[in-house]
Amino acid sequence: MSIDRRKAHPRALELAPDEFFWSNHDELGPFGSDEGDTALHDYRAFRKRHKRSTQYHCLVWAIESVSETRIAHYTRHILDEAKVRSQISDPEFDDQQYIYTVDVTAIATGFGQLVDEGKIDPECKDFIALAIERQILWTRLQPQWPHGNAYLQNLHRLSQILRDA
Repeated sequence: MSIDRRKAHPRALELAPDEFFWSNHDELGPFGSDEGDTALHDYRAFRKRHKRSTQYHCLVWAIESVSETRIAHYTRHILDEAKVRSQISDPEFDDQQYIYTVDVTAIATGFGQLVDEGKIDPECKDFIALAIERQILWTRLQPQWPHGNAYLQNLHRLSQILRDA
């Protein structure tokens, strides 16, 4: 099931009234890209299958599944500008998968909880903030992208929503 503001928790509507947040089609929003929509669907399926698991377990599962690495590697070191610049320019490194998709998955999984439950568990916030920060860095390092400024605005807004959640 895709994002639908009519079925959202009232707290999510209060914290995130922004159109981009609720769009199924805005690639610059957390759920509008294929990756974000898939992450929301996977989050909901995980929560349904694992009723006793915490959101933290779901987020770890999502990041590890997409990044093909352990959560222990998803730390502040991924924000090293020289490293990200090198990854973007390396034709052997798939930054679309291992930066964009990983981060969008973390963001959509985290904000999926806000949409459905009206909160984001505190132990998940650092991972979501990290994903947003790396997306900001990744976008800044690609100034030729015509949608970069709009995406940066949305990411800064998501950061604010995360702080308030």
